[in-house]
Amino acid sequence: MKKKLALGLLVCVLLNSCATILGGRITTSQKTKPKRGETKRQIQVGYFIADVICLAVPLAIDFGTGAIYKPSSGKTSSKSVNE
Repeated sequence: MKKKLALGLLVCVLLNSCATILGGRITTSQKTKPKRGETKRQIQVGYFIADVICLAVPLAIDFGTGAIYKPSSGKTSSKSVNE
């Protein structure tokens, strides 16, 4: 039982904020909150699930840095709906 607990804690430490650690360079599109009328940022599901397993601290870090969001492909327009 102690080995399973130790293994679980090790996995949580290794997966802690995995989008920030493993996700690569954070782009401007990941950091910038979309304005009204722009498309919402998509979450990287694998990193989200790993963060949920390890509770709220990794989620807060990944959302705070923007690393949890998928990088933009550059095909979307940043123009407002009114333009």
